[in-house]
Amino acid sequence: MAKTYILFSKTKNQFYVGSSRENNIDRLKAHNSGKVRSTKSGRPWIEVAKESFDNYTEARKREIFLKSGVGRQWIKSQFGYLKQS
Repeated sequence: MAKTYILFSKTKNQFYVGSSRENNIDRLKAHNSGKVRSTKSGRPWIEVAKESFDNYTEARKREIFLKSGVGRQWIKSQFGYLKQS
């Protein structure tokens, strides 16, 4: 089962959106261990949301939406309280 997830870094005060074919726990470990170049500098990451999909294509479509302007606004409205002023 494919997943789309939203991570938050207190270190960088930013969100990260990703998708995965694999287990989300393993993917979060990869982000926090520095194995993912794009998230290496923001460690530690915490998972704030995840969504499951029947296939990876649907998960990628959701990831692409969440990375769009409207998607970023949705993330901010749902989880903006995590960001420091």
